[in-house]
Amino acid sequence: MDLHRLGRAVAFVAGTIVGGLALAFVIVFIHPQLLQRPSSNAPTVPAPAPSPAPQADVVSIAAPKESANPRTDAPPAADRARVPVNAGATGSFAAAVKRASPAVVNISTQRLITEQIQPSVFDQMFGDLQPFYRHRVERALGSGVIIDSAGHIITNHHVIANADTINVQLADGRVTRATVVGRDPDTDLALLSIKLKDLPVMPLGRSDELQVGDAVLAIGDPLGLSQTVTHGIVSATGRSQLGVATFENFIQTDAAINAGNSGGALVNERGELVGINTAVLNKTGGGSISVEGIGFAIPVNLARGVMKDILDHGRVIRGWIGILPEDVDDEQARQLGLARGGVVITNMYRSSPAVDASLRIGDIITEVEGHTVHSAQDTLSQIAIKKPGTNLLLRVLRGRSEVSAVVHVTERPNSIQGT
Repeated sequence: MDLHRLGRAVAFVAGTIVGGLALAFVIVFIHPQLLQRPSSNAPTVPAPAPSPAPQADVVSIAAPKESANPRTDAPPAADRARVPVNAGATGSFAAAVKRASPAVVNISTQRLITEQIQPSVFDQMFGDLQPFYRHRVERALGSGVIIDSAGHIITNHHVIANADTINVQLADGRVTRATVVGRDPDTDLALLSIKLKDLPVMPLGRSDELQVGDAVLAIGDPLGLSQTVTHGIVSATGRSQLGVATFENFIQTDAAINAGNSGGALVNERGELVGINTAVLNKTGGGSISVEGIGFAIPVNLARGVMKDILDHGRVIRGWIGILPEDVDDEQARQLGLARGGVVITNMYRSSPAVDASLRIGDIITEVEGHTVHSAQDTLSQIAIKKPGTNLLLRVLRGRSEVSAVVHVTERPNSIQGT
């Protein structure tokens, strides 16, 4: 009997314990926060509004990277706005682009071409036929830069050469017809004019202050795309003898210049025009050499002088004496029977000032106005800056003798520009 009562008691206690545990499990399941241990630092009553944190507690911009909120490492937007933008420090040229890009325009040209269609062999069997002509419209794209509020646009001559119509589209979407104010094939520059109000104007810089290594931006409309900006540096200055124009003094840059960029802007970090993008060096011939990142721009100082002459005189006025000089090395000189290589007069125009001054084909030019010449292009450039109507002193090597010649300078004829 006693064992029976003891068993019932044990069963009652066990059931009570199990039931209690089950009830506790249900309560905790419904209210899990009952298991959280209260922090000894946590307030037991609602805390009053916090007072402003002292300055020493402000998060420093040198806070650890593992900060829960990385954005607190940066100064507030209002503070950043007061910091001057430095492209070298931030890596951004957005301010320069914003200043310069509105004045860079897209230029599209059209010209009507008439082609004679040759008759087929079958047609020729029936005798002589009337010639048949086909007409087609040739289109080309380029870029340009608005340089004053009067609507004058500087671009490359090859962009608008032989065009029947020239249309200009501004960065703000406006489109208008342009007229040609003047051309200068000798530098591959042309000046256009448009009639619109409230025009953006490109600020002009100084190309003579450029140094190799300076950052530059090329802005234009390449490959039929909308306005595009590329970035690079000045790779070299004073590049010449590229065969692009008669008078060359290019800025070389690795900023990408593609088809359609011709006539566009090369700007410095301040958004000022320092050059007119003109040409790229393309790989020709066989071999595995790849040519990339070699573009050329006309210095703005040269463009500024061309624009002034066109606006003042309707043309560019240059000195001319009628010689065709070429660079001849020593090996070529020996084959020609000359004493040495140098800048050799290979031909002269009839009735030109050079002929009148008794210069001869084969003369080697050594000095122009006391300045030693370094190339045929250098010689033409030094002659070109002389004012027509003045006299020019040349020193030449004729055979083994040094000869001086005073040549009367005239204006370079339009008929030979670009040759």
